[in-house]
Amino acid sequence: MSKGIKIVTIGGGSSYTPELVEGFIKRYDELPVRELWLVDIEAGKEKLETVGAMAKRMVKAVGVDCEVHLTLDRREALKDADFVTTQLRVGLLDARILDERIPLSHGMIGQETNGAGGIFKALRTIPVILDIVEDMKELCPNAWLINFTNPAGMVTEAVLRYGNWDKVVGLCNIPVNAVFEEAELLGENNRDLFFQFAGINHLHWHTITDKNGNDRTDELIKVMYGQDEAKSIVANIKDNNLIWEQVENLHMVPCPYHNYYYYTDKMLAEELEDFKNNGTRAEKVKEIEHELFELYKDPTLDYKPKQLAERGGARYSDAACEIINSIHNDKRTTMTVSTRNNGTITDLPADSAVEVTCTITGKGPVPYNFGGFKPQQRGLLQVMKSMEELTIEAAVTGDYGTLLQAFTMNPLITSGDVAKEVMDELLEAHKRYLSKFFK
Repeated sequence: MSKGIKIVTIGGGSSYTPELVEGFIKRYDELPVRELWLVDIEAGKEKLETVGAMAKRMVKAVGVDCEVHLTLDRREALKDADFVTTQLRVGLLDARILDERIPLSHGMIGQETNGAGGIFKALRTIPVILDIVEDMKELCPNAWLINFTNPAGMVTEAVLRYGNWDKVVGLCNIPVNAVFEEAELLGENNRDLFFQFAGINHLHWHTITDKNGNDRTDELIKVMYGQDEAKSIVANIKDNNLIWEQVENLHMVPCPYHNYYYYTDKMLAEELEDFKNNGTRAEKVKEIEHELFELYKDPTLDYKPKQLAERGGARYSDAACEIINSIHNDKRTTMTVSTRNNGTITDLPADSAVEVTCTITGKGPVPYNFGGFKPQQRGLLQVMKSMEELTIEAAVTGDYGTLLQAFTMNPLITSGDVAKEVMDELLEAHKRYLSKFFK
């Protein structure tokens, strides 16, 4: 057995942590995690203690040789780490509620990673992630950073472009879930299909080929979108039929988040109705999380409860464990992650982050070459990548004009005075986390 490894999870008090622990436990024979450090901030101390106690029970129940440490001192934890995972939320769920409520109150999409809310989540998150990278350069210069903090693509690009840290992988569970659920729709084992994803986080398309070399993409499109009731694979996106002729013409399966761009009017109407009657998705998640932590407090609970799937991040943490496993053991697992483009998608800058199908090697992700998109995908993709670049620059510099340009470019934000009004209101609401904008 190889020597034990040390993993640090920043945002260790997250409700997702039990799935992460479960993933390490089931891979223990090939991925011997001897030290797992769960790190959080003072505001998350109670959750850290609750989920940390449960993590210790889980490890003890199966008898693996792994010490679970809890700390509020990030630097103490990072010393000599082999892998660092980030699953943090700056401002906690209360900040997400503001990200969703403020745009909705002005009659525009209010969503965690798309539109105005997604931009502000990036603004709060990127400076913190870059601070973590600076600590890693000093304390664990050989470690890999596995990020599944949203918006995962922008965070990954910020680390590559401004953090000058190449050993980073961005992870989203949307492609992970698609592989499992779409294979089932085709009546196939996912191991017998090849899914090629290309695009950026929450804005990608994919094709499917079976083991005999047959393209099954159009067949799946008919199954998914040619029925009276389409199925979404994302908990916070309602099932929606897109316009059939549009999806058929793509000859690629769109990401569920395309609903926001292909069917904005319907999505906005549903969000506004839900907001009026039930509040925001963030408020619902806060209730689910409260129920989860009540479960986690049970001193007899030593396994991941099934209710965690309702949180909206199914298979997230398990996929993170597999990335770590594949890098550590050079397993060359095929996975879809955010990584440096380097010409994989010819329509985007080489130094940008893209979400593409990769082989995960001992040296990190090696992307499958994709090439260029047709105009029906390329136009939206390039607009959104430019918006991401501006958002990242604004997060790093605190430049108001750059942020306004990002707002103006985003298709889900009404341009002009309304955009500026929403932006100013969000800036004021999140002032404590955005000091660069208030010099």
